Amino acid sequence: MYIKVLGSAAGGGFPQWNCNCANCQGVRNGTLQATARTQSSIILSDNGEDWILCNASPDISQQIAHTPELIKKGVLRGTAIGAIILTDSQIDHTTGLLSLREGCPHQVWCTPEVHDDLTSGFPVFTMLQHWNGGLQHHAIEPLTPFRVSVCQNLEFTAIPILSNAPPYSPYRDRPLPGHNVALFVENRANGKTLLYAPGLGEPDAVIMPWLQKADCLLIDGTVWQDDELLATGVGKNTGKAMGHLALAEEQGLMALLATLPARRKILIHINNTNPILNEESPQRQFLQQQGIEVSRDGMAINLQD
Repeated sequence: MYIKVLGSAAGGGFPQWNCNCANCQGVRNGTLQATARTQSSIILSDNGEDWILCNASPDISQQIAHTPELIKKGVLRGTAIGAIILTDSQIDHTTGLLSLREGCPHQVWCTPEVHDDLTSGFPVFTMLQHWNGGLQHHAIEPLTPFRVSVCQNLEFTAIPILSNAPPYSPYRDRPLPGHNVALFVENRANGKTLLYAPGLGEPDAVIMPWLQKADCLLIDGTVWQDDELLATGVGKNTGKAMGHLALAEEQGLMALLATLPARRKILIHINNTNPILNEESPQRQFLQQQGIEVSRDGMAINLQD
């Protein structure tokens, strides 16, 4: 299985366009040892030629421009993106669908709850019907394995996770199980497995067995502490309210990761306020000591061996 990180930041990217926190200022003026990041999404392949896009961030055009694997050679117009899977209906995971309109129709897999949000509060499915058939919906049933039209060696299972529905959704603060899923991906050719969970709010009995059996975890690292936005002076929301499990809380993500056997533990969806973006910070050094990696745009992960 080939995995490439297109974007590794949370909503707004890094630096965020309207933010002057210490991290954003530092990366802009070059005083912070850090790398700019676009908003979170990844691509997967079983052959290195055909690719599945997992989440379509607002930065998708920029990401494709920096990803030679997605430029289809030998045609006047085309793409190596053969399918799209959405883990939720958040703005920072779905707005990029609008930028992909010239390539419609696209085959899009998502749960009925996500599809409902994307035909009502943010009706991107409805809007794109006017572009060559738009987005062709394929329903995902949680906990039922499925395969998509390309990369037939990859088997996906959507795992409901405890998080939140988007602010625009009528189910905000009372999400249904299908509003947020992690993706467990198994390469049936060699048995290697990935768990992709960019929006993990709280581990529960449903997700734990999947966390425990994945070879590689690509998992939500949004905030270091739950009150991080308040502490940095840029907002009032807590990580928990936004649907994210903080890294450093007593029962936070780092404590969870320490109990898991995965060979690689990689953080994605990192907020611009998170001190781990500073490569010289004590928080980043602590992660490295724990064997936890911080993803970056363009990062390639090979689960072939």
